[in-house]
Amino acid sequence: MSRIGKLPINLPEKVEVTVASNNEVTVKGPKGTLTTLVDRDMIVSQNDNTIVVERPTEQKRHKAMHGLYRSLLNNMIIGVSEGFKEQLELVGVGFKAAMTGSTLELSLGYSHNIFLALPQEVSVTAVTEKGKAPLITLESIDKQLLGQVAAKIRSLRKVEPYKGKGVRFVGEEIRRKAGKTASK
Repeated sequence: MSRIGKLPINLPEKVEVTVASNNEVTVKGPKGTLTTLVDRDMIVSQNDNTIVVERPTEQKRHKAMHGLYRSLLNNMIIGVSEGFKEQLELVGVGFKAAMTGSTLELSLGYSHNIFLALPQEVSVTAVTEKGKAPLITLESIDKQLLGQVAAKIRSLRKVEPYKGKGVRFVGEEIRRKAGKTASK
């Protein structure tokens, strides 16, 4: 039995879940609405304030999907009730970030600025304080979309191991390398 898949999902207050006949699950909460299509073999049942995902057989495919869909539904419920937040910091001399409408403008040490159009579901704030690295805060109810956007921003200037310059997640530890040593 999947350790994650067999756990029931507790519904917080003000969150409604509807399961259609084609296994389309819709979650409504104070922050918004999310919808996903669960595989037709998986059994999604709702009892009072809990949701349970069950698998029909012990096939390897069903075992793999059991925990996956339980985690996806749990992330949807957390997203519409609390939301998700990701923070990126720009470490490097002259690195800047600014929001103009729904476009993020990044200056990452290249010869040109990078303009990144962001989806409407993701809200972004860029803060620059004197003496600190610029900070980009991403917020959304969709965890998967938030992760994709954060990964895209990070991929524009990955952290290099010698000086530690680049775009990194707040709290991320970077493996640093020693540079060349001067010889006589």
